[in-house]
Amino acid sequence: MSFRMYAREISPPVWISLLVVTLVSLGICSELKVRVRLSDGLIGEEILDANSENDDITVEFKQGDGTHITVVFDFKRDVRIVRALILGEPERGQNQYQVLCFVSRLDHHEIIPTESMARLRQKNPHLVRTAEEKRGVEHLHMDMVVNVSHAGHLNTLIHNVCKEAHEGFYTRTADTKHWLDKGIEAIEFEPLPQTVDVSGLQRCPSTLDPWQPCFCSYHLRLEWLPCLLKYCRSRRGAAGRTNPYKCGIRSCSKGYRFDYYVPHKQLCPWDEET
Repeated sequence: MSFRMYAREISPPVWISLLVVTLVSLGICSELKVRVRLSDGLIGEEILDANSENDDITVEFKQGDGTHITVVFDFKRDVRIVRALILGEPERGQNQYQVLCFVSRLDHHEIIPTESMARLRQKNPHLVRTAEEKRGVEHLHMDMVVNVSHAGHLNTLIHNVCKEAHEGFYTRTADTKHWLDKGIEAIEFEPLPQTVDVSGLQRCPSTLDPWQPCFCSYHLRLEWLPCLLKYCRSRRGAAGRTNPYKCGIRSCSKGYRFDYYVPHKQLCPWDEET
């Protein structure tokens, strides 16, 4: 069932079954909290923050295992940042936590524009939302590493979002070429070892020695995103002319899979049984 929208200039009432989205005065920042059902069945809360000044949207939520996910959609620089702060198990020789960051080119059709996101409001914030459309998994092969000390040239949010991802900050060759064409210095990107020699390198679940290099995979899913704007038509114009107006959104869920090289299996404990 679809989500709807009220606009101030619209006089006919619109029946709202799940969510009321209101057009309000556009500010610099706007935050929306949405309750969602996570993939493990637990109820979680997504926080969607639209910054119209920087033209970016940030989505944050915590998974059932305590992992904190942050996704930044930067429309101005065509950048999407996915950050995962994963709690470790010190009794198994792991660090207290590990931070992964995956930087890739933004698909502008993945989420509604920042200006529209900043106008969203809920009428029933206690309801648990379910996405109307379940999109597939986007598979990204991360074959380059980002130099954290120079990443600010690409996106000013990176130093705040990914500053702790010292051993897990990745991107793709195809995306770096796009950003380099926009004037980003090449020193920011370094090829990972698998671009030189991939012979005999196994996936981490098949690697027995915890100190051997391997290919790691990390999976996550955003359970609720406003992915499309909906338009309705009214007959308020002269001679019965129909006038389109924004009257709602379509919500989607979307999965991501990141494949990347790690120098030893100990850096990929979550991929043991996948």
